[in-house]
Amino acid sequence: MHTIQFDNQFLKKLPADCESGNYVRQVHDACYSMVEPIKVSQPQLVAYSSKVAEQLDFSSDFCDSDEFVEVFSGNKQLDGMQPYAMCYGGHQFGNWAGQLGDGRAINLGQLINSKNERYILQLKGAGPTPYSRSADGLAVLRSSVREFLCSEAMYHLGVPTTRALSVVLTGEQVVRDMFYDGNPEPEPGAIVCRVSPCFTRFGSFEIFTSRGQTGVLEQLVNYTIDNDFPALGKPCREVYLQWFREVCEHTARLMVDWMRVGFVHGVMNTDNMSITGLTIDYGPYGWLENYDPQWTPNTTDAQGKRYRYGHQPQIAQWNLFKLANAIYPLIKQAQPLQEMLNHYAEFYNSSWQTMMASKLGLVEFNGDEDEALIMDLLNTLKLVETDMTIFFRRLTEVDVSNPHQSDDEFLAPLIDAYYVEDQLTNTYKSKMADWLRRYTQRLATNSLSTSDRIKLMNSVNPKYVLRNYLAQLAIDKSAQGDHSLVNEILEVMRNPYEAQPGKEKFAQKRPDWARHRPGCSMLSCSS
Repeated sequence: MHTIQFDNQFLKKLPADCESGNYVRQVHDACYSMVEPIKVSQPQLVAYSSKVAEQLDFSSDFCDSDEFVEVFSGNKQLDGMQPYAMCYGGHQFGNWAGQLGDGRAINLGQLINSKNERYILQLKGAGPTPYSRSADGLAVLRSSVREFLCSEAMYHLGVPTTRALSVVLTGEQVVRDMFYDGNPEPEPGAIVCRVSPCFTRFGSFEIFTSRGQTGVLEQLVNYTIDNDFPALGKPCREVYLQWFREVCEHTARLMVDWMRVGFVHGVMNTDNMSITGLTIDYGPYGWLENYDPQWTPNTTDAQGKRYRYGHQPQIAQWNLFKLANAIYPLIKQAQPLQEMLNHYAEFYNSSWQTMMASKLGLVEFNGDEDEALIMDLLNTLKLVETDMTIFFRRLTEVDVSNPHQSDDEFLAPLIDAYYVEDQLTNTYKSKMADWLRRYTQRLATNSLSTSDRIKLMNSVNPKYVLRNYLAQLAIDKSAQGDHSLVNEILEVMRNPYEAQPGKEKFAQKRPDWARHRPGCSMLSCSS
């Protein structure tokens, strides 16, 4: 481990909190506060990602050692680590919340691997910081396992995301009111180690503009361009605009990928939006099993549904508008920023059309005809309870060579995608079969061979996603001391587009027992 190098540029180049005490306060004119993780009593490894470990140049011997558990529980530090918590603000559910910051996340340092790649190692649940407000800075096993598994599942799905190195039990109980209903209970405490080149958020810039601290704002923007967008060149007003354009495009691509795989973040506050376009902060997320664009996994959002699946692209643009307001003091003109926001919408729409064409195996998107084909399909999917992942995966099995087959014959390969058999009325079957006939006609004009079409579809329509009930089953076993399912799911999710013999159970639709069970349907921010 003596070869591991840390080069903590964030600390070197940006202003620090002048107060060294670890107590809750408003932190001004600073991007971070130095803070130590708390010591835990009985750390125990739940799981680690060998792929992330390889990326960090960690050997398997180190990952299997007691030292690894000590380091990533916060009990020990490697040479060069300098723990700190970041300061930022944010709009939460549409309202300015003021200072937020890393309330239970502590960055250990910025590691440089043998490829000269930089990664920040961050412990989530390692204790209080000056930004913890009224919370304890801790995390529990269920939320830590969910973040660990989902970070890695998303990465292998091809969705930009932070990664996860490890989950460690602390040996202590943490009291949580899971649904904020006045029934707090002790749960096993845990810490997840998150890994990312960058943890800077939209809210990281908002906080300084809200306080009129333009000098610190400029420092942070310049640092971000130099370290995370170096190809743009030396920071100046024109480069700031180019940077904002890239942030818009990164964000649009992220939204397209979320929509492609049916992922719902659940808490798209501006403090949960990555400046580099990564999925960040896995809280009450969910996978869209039944295709319902109005669905949100977040109990806090159950009424307003602000962060519902179908609204995510629009919320991303709203968040970008708030970021534009935050950097306005450096631009001093609204029009060029508005042009970039308009570009976001155009870029998203174009990218979404290309993505949907790929899901249907079309080599390109052909204007109004394909727009109608896609929208009619999505509207039809909403009519009955249809599993999104299974439907698109099974679409490759529909016989598109015979447009004259019966409605039942057309639908036969798709039957496993439906949750409620009684909903499949003759009227619905006729509607879906009519769409499949139109789809067949469209494929006749497609330049791809059948095998290439299927290959394309299977490369963007996953067979395996981290369904909520799978994560909950793993959590249940892990809470009993058996971490085998966490590791098995981790392995399956590393190849989400390939059929894996013996792993068919991980590709099945949500069972009835999970329809309304806590952790399998709706979740809260409590973790």
